[in-house]
Amino acid sequence: MPVAEGRTLPFVGPEQIEVAVLETFGYQGPAQEIVTETNEFTAVCPYSGLPDFARLRITYVPNDKCVELKSLKYYVQSFRNVGIFQEHATARIAEDLFKLLTPRSLSVRTVYSVRGGFETTCTVTLPTASRLPPAWSGR
Repeated sequence: MPVAEGRTLPFVGPEQIEVAVLETFGYQGPAQEIVTETNEFTAVCPYSGLPDFARLRITYVPNDKCVELKSLKYYVQSFRNVGIFQEHATARIAEDLFKLLTPRSLSVRTVYSVRGGFETTCTVTLPTASRLPPAWSGR
């Protein structure tokens, strides 16, 4: 009889996501699309505590600021012990970056590794900086 069935590994909640580490730098220039990708995004399944691995792609057109990459790496790494659904992780990243950058446009896409025979892709695209997303909570 399997011992691991029903076991849950310890993890922390979304309140442990480190938004405060994010930094920006000023941008004055023509409109351009900036794409930042990593295949090292990891969060935790809130049922089992097992890791979910994903390729993370952030695409945005800045207004007057860009995200500093070292700070983005620390922010992304802060998800690694957080129990959060895949869809919620994608939305949280989009909301946090939209609030930080107020970009002309922003899209966050995660492509999670196969689990149970399914590859899951989540995409959140937020509107221009003049409009807030419908579910905006003022976080």
